[in-house]
Amino acid sequence: MKRVFSGIQPSGIPHLGNYLGAIRNWVTLQEEHECIFCLVDLHAITVWQDPKELQEHTLQQTAVLLAAGIDPQRHILFNQSAVSAHARLAWIFNCVSRLGWLNRMTQFKDKAGKNRENHSAGLYVYPNLMAADILTYKATLVPVGDDQKQHIELANDIAQKFNHDYGTDFFPQIEPFTPPAARVMSLRDGTKKMSKSDPSEQSRIDLTDDADTIAQKVRRAKTDSDPLPSETEGLAERPEARNLVGLYAAVSSTPPEQVLAEFGGQGFGTFKSALADRLSTTIGPIADETRRLLDDRSHLLSVLRNGADRARAIAEPIVTEAEQLVGFLR
Repeated sequence: MKRVFSGIQPSGIPHLGNYLGAIRNWVTLQEEHECIFCLVDLHAITVWQDPKELQEHTLQQTAVLLAAGIDPQRHILFNQSAVSAHARLAWIFNCVSRLGWLNRMTQFKDKAGKNRENHSAGLYVYPNLMAADILTYKATLVPVGDDQKQHIELANDIAQKFNHDYGTDFFPQIEPFTPPAARVMSLRDGTKKMSKSDPSEQSRIDLTDDADTIAQKVRRAKTDSDPLPSETEGLAERPEARNLVGLYAAVSSTPPEQVLAEFGGQGFGTFKSALADRLSTTIGPIADETRRLLDDRSHLLSVLRNGADRARAIAEPIVTEAEQLVGFLR
């Protein structure tokens, strides 16, 4: 089986976009792969985090992942900072990676904007840490969205340069895996992605929302005054309508064409009610189990610690050998 590595930032309660874009696919990957899932708290602090909130978010994220179906017995779930090999290999990769490569990373430009000089050095070099996250385990398959493929290319460049510089074939090539995933947009603005950082809670469906909260958020979701079209072409210039139809299609595992065949010509009142029911059926059990798990913090900590022990057992021999290849005395 191929070894899969994937990470998610514990920087807030996961929302529907996180579930449909990543977590649901993680659950599926468990069936045929050896999976290492990581709460990347080192990545989280590239932007300042309140320490108590970071701890709380890490436990919340753990509870959500378990509730959604991640199996910590068959696979590995841990928080990144508990395995020092990540940071050690990341420093080596900081010295292997070239500034020109990092200057081409579009995500830093997008996140930093015009104030790039005021952002942390960690935010600038975090693609090197991402490469280390993967290669610490010699993982060869990484599920990513289109916006992350550039980081896999960089990780492969780093692995190739390390191998060349030290006359070895130590690190493998990484294969990006882009599973089919819904592009989930804000409920308040269909042109922006659903985001944890949006100040409006009405913009997203959190994976801890109960049925009443979901119904309220869907009812208040921005739409236009026209009825739903009968063909997908009619959604082209209607971002909010396209988003809601896409959500219904994603949670019901049906194509948008079939959704419009059922609801085309109708107003949004009936459709939003049906969408809220679908979302509640999907999110409800996850939210209930998340709340149950959060009542037992000792269990969540035990899961993370056990996962870190198992991750460390894989990572230490790999990173120790990389350090020896570099010339470090051990």
